[in-house]
Amino acid sequence: MKKSSLIALCLACTVTAQAKDYVITHYGAIADTTQLSTNAIQQAIDQCHSDGGGRVVIPKGNFKTGTIILKSKVDLHLDEGATLYGSTDIKDYKKLKPSYVSLRTQKETIQLIYANQASDVSITGKGCIDGQGKGFPKLSWNDEGITRPHLIRFIECRQLNIKDVTLRNSGCWMQHYLACDNVSINGIKVYNRNNYNNDALDLDGCHNVEVTNMTADSDDDGITLKSTSPRLCENIIVKNCQVSSHCNAVKLGTESNGGFKNIHISNITIRPSDDQSTLFFGKSRGISAISVEMVDGGKLSDVVISNIHATGTESPIFVRLGNRARGYYEGQKIENVGTLSNVTLSDITVNDAGTTGCSITGLPGHPVSDIILRNISITHPGGCSATPVPTDEKEKDYPEATMWGTLPAKGFFVRHARNVKFKNVSIKTQNPDERPEYVLIDDK
Repeated sequence: MKKSSLIALCLACTVTAQAKDYVITHYGAIADTTQLSTNAIQQAIDQCHSDGGGRVVIPKGNFKTGTIILKSKVDLHLDEGATLYGSTDIKDYKKLKPSYVSLRTQKETIQLIYANQASDVSITGKGCIDGQGKGFPKLSWNDEGITRPHLIRFIECRQLNIKDVTLRNSGCWMQHYLACDNVSINGIKVYNRNNYNNDALDLDGCHNVEVTNMTADSDDDGITLKSTSPRLCENIIVKNCQVSSHCNAVKLGTESNGGFKNIHISNITIRPSDDQSTLFFGKSRGISAISVEMVDGGKLSDVVISNIHATGTESPIFVRLGNRARGYYEGQKIENVGTLSNVTLSDITVNDAGTTGCSITGLPGHPVSDIILRNISITHPGGCSATPVPTDEKEKDYPEATMWGTLPAKGFFVRHARNVKFKNVSIKTQNPDERPEYVLIDDK
């Protein structure tokens, strides 16, 4: 063994040996969901942080808590057989407002697990965190995080590691990572189907992220990239995941003030959920497999999405440059339309899709550009009559693959676009369909 390797191994062993466990039951936590263990868990976290770091251990059993705040060099570790339940009493949650300015930080929010400007933070182990989100009814269209808690919310954090845990039943978004750097999410299971706005994962203005081996089942969007501030999402890798979503399985850009650059998403299996008992948004089999969107003035480029196998989604591919122009703070005016370019979608198979069709659209004078679609096979029932080209550009509308209803092409409707290349793209219908495979309208 090389000397350098030996030194590294010894160092790793030393660090492991020195790591200390802070078991929450030693601080007064009780495995009884009729009692709160918030103070005990927080004391363990605070002590661990003060001592220089280690593991705060949730042992086997069922515990209940309100808001807990993670701190630097703390690993919240859930043993196998441990379940941490979120309280269903809103009074047990702290209202918090970070200094970071974003569309999503304009008001105080509540969340079960929170960290702000912390580093070397982890959530690990074979246990489960259950937010019991059904206990928080939706009160308005803007109450995410206000009266319904996020399960995990990390803001301006560095070196994050989320590994192996099971996350269930958040009051709204399950995981919101805002302006975080160097994030690893690996081997987690997410089930979020008990409330409105039940996204599985939201990466918001993050840099240097790798998401691997995640299984997600959400009533809302699945793997979601956002940019609710001028900080773009950059250097993101998502691979080897399975996603079920009633809305958009893989989605970039509903909120897009900053933008997206150098995004690689690959080896994703998209399938309908085995549980169709809830439907808060979307369609039972999902709205889109892949949505790439810019609507709030940012810039999107260098996006590669490949090796996608999808079943049962209504509109397989949706690429959209719009002009909703929503600012990231109150009163802000967005003057520029934004740009969407350099996107490659390849090696995509979609079976049993809906009949809506796919679309790639910009706006008059603002085309999407340099889009490559390669090795794509889409099968759907067909049986549609000829459909007119939609006349309404819907420039200001919320971007959604079904926003124009049934499209004039059984394959791809392309409008206000430049340098779009189709290579080995196949559209198959089970029944005759009067629509052409492609409707291409030049930008003017």
